[in-house]
Amino acid sequence: MRFLFLIHGDSEAEAALTPDERRAIVGEHMAYASMLRERGVHVLGEALDDPSGAAVVRPGEKPLVTDGPFAETKEAVGGFYVVDCASRDEAIELAGRAPQSPRVAVEVLPIVDV
Repeated sequence: MRFLFLIHGDSEAEAALTPDERRAIVGEHMAYASMLRERGVHVLGEALDDPSGAAVVRPGEKPLVTDGPFAETKEAVGGFYVVDCASRDEAIELAGRAPQSPRVAVEVLPIVDV
């Protein structure tokens, strides 16, 4: 079963971290991705750029484009992982091991298998 881990965090608090603190978090994510690969569940993972460069597109005859992230909140999606686990319980266990950063939360979403 494949799952999407959306990594939410406080972008303002993360911006206030020192360069060394940010590098430490990046290093923790590299180790986390390595652990996922060693367990044979890693499919894909990427960090996302600052949410100020995001756009929301509402499709239609005349698509509506809004600058910025979908929700106006301190929390933003900072990255994601796609994992292939044996069960939801395994996915939740692995999400609980994600690196810590300011106000981090990992949303675990099952991916439809077609």
